[in-house]
Formats: sequence, structure tokens, C-alpha cells
Amino acid sequence: MRQVELVADYACRTGENPLWHPMEQRLYWVDIPRGRIFRFDPATGMHEQCWEDGQVGGFTVQEDGSLLLFGEHGSVRVWRERRIVRTIVEEIPGERGSRFNDVIADPAGRVFCGTMPRPDGSPGSLYRLDTDGKLVRLFGGLGCSNGMGFTLDRKRMYHTDSIPREISLFDYDARTGDLAKRGPFVRLPEGGLPDGMTVDAEGCVWSAIWGGSCIVRFGPDGKERERIGLPARLCSSLTFAGPECTDIFVTCACGEDATPCGAGDGGLYRVRGTGHRGVPEFLSRIML
Repeated sequence: MRQVELVADYACRTGENPLWHPMEQRLYWVDIPRGRIFRFDPATGMHEQCWEDGQVGGFTVQEDGSLLLFGEHGSVRVWRERRIVRTIVEEIPGERGSRFNDVIADPAGRVFCGTMPRPDGSPGSLYRLDTDGKLVRLFGGLGCSNGMGFTLDRKRMYHTDSIPREISLFDYDARTGDLAKRGPFVRLPEGGLPDGMTVDAEGCVWSAIWGGSCIVRFGPDGKERERIGLPARLCSSLTFAGPECTDIFVTCACGEDATPCGAGDGGLYRVRGTGHRGVPEFLSRIML
């Protein structure tokens, strides 16, 4: 039987990037504007805030167990147990006044990382951070770069642009990390924006719907197959996690204005009993 439960409520302005840490067997997530990092241990039910310092738009788990934090002005830093141990990218001059948003590691350990539009109205971009630390700008023109994922055969990559409510598919070269032949996957009707996403073991795409109080499962053909409601309006991202990769964890937000959070609006939710299983996310290997 399906069950939706509030696991932790830190009243996150923008809770984001839930990600399973396989070495620690814990789930991590962030509150972007406050730069807070949290973690949850399903085995004990214990959760805590373990960091706060500058905006964190997203992160990956490195192969050595550290976290790679993608922050404001295009910064990329290595975090290990409550401290920054290394800076990979100090800033991207063209991203001053902006920040990274959603990120994902690929099979080779590179990281695809998108940025937000800048205050002057300039659109966001998608970058690729290679394992040697080189940052490559792939393309711009994005309203709000968001969730990404790979098809099970690793030949194509999904990318979400929230403002036009679109999830696109690219041809993806796992050898080089190059993207080509962008095409449509799904465009949502009005009533919510596609935000973070993940891909399950059957190759279906799960998208968190910002403003829609739900997560939605799309088949590989782009057709909606399932919708799960949550008691929070701004669902921001989701991932499969846990020892069996069967629980779905969903981050939510209160929004970045001064409006007080309602109960559970900025919380972390766990969805059990869906009958679906995820696939492990890839680990990054930047400068290792």
C-alpha cells in the first residue's frame, strides 16, 4: 500500500537535490538560498543539519565519498564532513550574480551542471565539468535549467527547462560527454513546472512538479503513467534511495520570498509502496 510521510521538516526555502550516499547509506539534501546541507539515516530515523555557508544549488557524491558542491557565481567546492577541503572552480565570470541549479554525474564521473538566469535577464546555461576540472559551456538560452537523467542504455540524456515546462532528450556520447540532436520528450500543460527528475529501473521518468503538489511518472514514450500527490505545493526534486532503492524521497520548498512556511511546505517526504525501483545515481570523479 502506498504511503506518503513527512520525514524531516527544516522549513526549507528551496529544498533540493535529494541524493543517496551509497558509502554512508544516508540521504543528503540542501536548502539552496540558505546554503544548508542535511542528511537522513533511514536505518535509525535520525536526521540533522550538517552545514551552512553560501548558496548550494546542487551537489554530487564523489567516488571518494566527499560531496562536490555547486554554488553561487559558478563556484565548485569539495566538502567533506563539515568543512570545505578544496575549491575546483572559484567562479565563472559570466555567472556572477547567478548560481548553479540542478546537477548530475554521468557514467564517466563528469558532471552536467546548469545555471539560473542572471538578474539582468540573461538566460541560464548548461555546462559540463570534466574529470580533469575543465569546465565546458554546452549551450545557453535556458529559462531555468533543472532536472537531468540518462536513458538505461546510456545513449540519451534528459534535460529539464522549467520555464517553458519542457523536458528534452539529447543524443549522449558516453565516451566524450558530448550532447547532440536535442528533441522534445514532454511538455507539461499549465498548472505546474517540471523541476527535478530521476529515471527508474523500467526506464520511466519521474518529475517533481513545482506548483503542482505532486510527482509524475512518464513512460519512455513521454505519456503520463502515474501521478502521486503530496501535501506540499512546491515539489522540487526526487530520487529513489534506501538499501533496495525502492523508497522515493521528495524535497519541497516554501519559496524564496518572506512568506512563512506552512506545515510541511519545506519538508522532505518519503513515498513507499509504489512497486517501482530506482537505479543508483552515478558518482562524480572530479580531480580524483
